[in-house]
Amino acid sequence: MARSETLFPPDACSNRQARAIPRDADGRLPHESEFLRQMGDRVREMRALRGLSRRELARRAGMSERYVAQIEAGKGNVSIVLLLRLSLVFRGQQSSA
Repeated sequence: MARSETLFPPDACSNRQARAIPRDADGRLPHESEFLRQMGDRVREMRALRGLSRRELARRAGMSERYVAQIEAGKGNVSIVLLLRLSLVFRGQQSSA
């Protein structure tokens, strides 16, 4: 294919309107909100199975109790590092926090 040729000629896409992706009240895509809700449910379930209060989980994971509550409510946008801390607590190891 010559350099001047393209797979999509300039006028091929000009008729299309860009559609906005619907977002929820928190500004997240629907599947992102569903993922956070499911993760929050799982954190709550794991905490209950181990007989931990939110306060104790927060202390062991090195985060605030309020943040644990946000995660469990599906509202907290959790970093990979905080997920690691939570998983270490659930595995019976102390977090390095």
